[in-house]
Amino acid sequence: MITRLHDPDYARWAAQIRATGGCRQPIHLRGRVDHIDRATGELLHRYTTRTEPGGVLRVPCKTRRASRCPACAEVYRADTYQLIRAGLSGGKGVPETVTGHPCLFVTLTAPSFGVVHARREKNGKVLPCHARRDAATCPHGRVMSCTKRHGTEDACLGEPLCGDCYDYAGSVLFNALASQLWRYFTDALRRRVAKLGGLTLRELRERLTIAFAKVAEYQRRGVVHFHAVIRLDGPDGPASPPPAWATADALADAVRHAASAVSVPVPAVANEPARVLRWGAQLDIRPITMGGELTEQAVAGYIAKYATKAAECVGTLDRRISPLDDLDALPLREHARRLIAECFRLGTLDNLADLRLTQWAHMLGFRGHFSTRSRHYSTTLGDIRADRETFVREEEISTGRLPLFDEDTVLVVAEWEYAGKGLAPGDALLAAALTGVPLADPGGPR
Repeated sequence: MITRLHDPDYARWAAQIRATGGCRQPIHLRGRVDHIDRATGELLHRYTTRTEPGGVLRVPCKTRRASRCPACAEVYRADTYQLIRAGLSGGKGVPETVTGHPCLFVTLTAPSFGVVHARREKNGKVLPCHARRDAATCPHGRVMSCTKRHGTEDACLGEPLCGDCYDYAGSVLFNALASQLWRYFTDALRRRVAKLGGLTLRELRERLTIAFAKVAEYQRRGVVHFHAVIRLDGPDGPASPPPAWATADALADAVRHAASAVSVPVPAVANEPARVLRWGAQLDIRPITMGGELTEQAVAGYIAKYATKAAECVGTLDRRISPLDDLDALPLREHARRLIAECFRLGTLDNLADLRLTQWAHMLGFRGHFSTRSRHYSTTLGDIRADRETFVREEEISTGRLPLFDEDTVLVVAEWEYAGKGLAPGDALLAAALTGVPLADPGGPR
């Protein structure tokens, strides 16, 4: 750290670090960018990393995972917030009239795979976890009762009362097939809305569009559930209103029907019985209003928060785990360790090879996208990032850091190569001081 502070190029290095926003693991690039006159072939301007500290340019890693890089994850969270909110209140190319369209905030949960420790509250009072006067004893000799009043940070939250009774295979398979169950749900939703309007699916597409944006969240017990914004538009998307019969009540009816109607069958394999996976009994449907209890800001903030998270709350790792790794030596909760081991076991079965459970064991079987949206919901993350790049470029030109060229007459030739990533320990300390972004927890994920 002292060597870096006394480096003649320290000021430029610090400027690079500030430009990354405090990225914890910046990408190192080596190369150059040439601006060439198309007509004459004259070199008008060149940027090269040869004059940069260490001969590299440091750029943000742009990960969405807060456990890996809080700074880049915060940018992703903010972009997701703007994307979700634009579909609720307008902006980013979406007209403000979209606020008058029926819109619901829906939570689809997973079924039960066994009794787990939970924190329960009623009227602000914490209740016992699973208090039973005549609690049964499971086949493994454990009493299926817990009278403790758990705190929000209790390590046992989400863990089964009896790990041997818990359906680990069912939990892993649900995660692996959750995205397919969601696809069936959206198809059933469209069919139900068409039936309520007395239309065929083809006629529905000509009169109404169902737009959605969803995010996946891990529960402490290790299964995913989905939070979704579902909106009814006219045939032209958010720019046109839906038919008069397409109300929020009709949409809620269609959501309840679709959630209860869809299922994904899993055939019997090896020692595992045949299963039929469905959504859990808990279905939360709430209308989104501009000034009511559930506002567009609250919904956008809630969804954006979970777009930067993965399965860390379950006690697993945020990187891939190999079957050759010693699970006992990794910093894993016992519940997460058993879920990962079940992924490895099921992943060896030929009939389940398409689920790629071994590759996604660190995600406890879930391999779907965490944040998705329908085509006409609102803007895209790519458009938001393009707008940011344009703003930064114009600012750099106005301050003289970049030359102003006519884009039609200038050819831009770029040549880049990967040169590493991350920061040395001393550089990481300085970066934290320069940007205010704290260092990683030395204890690692828990």
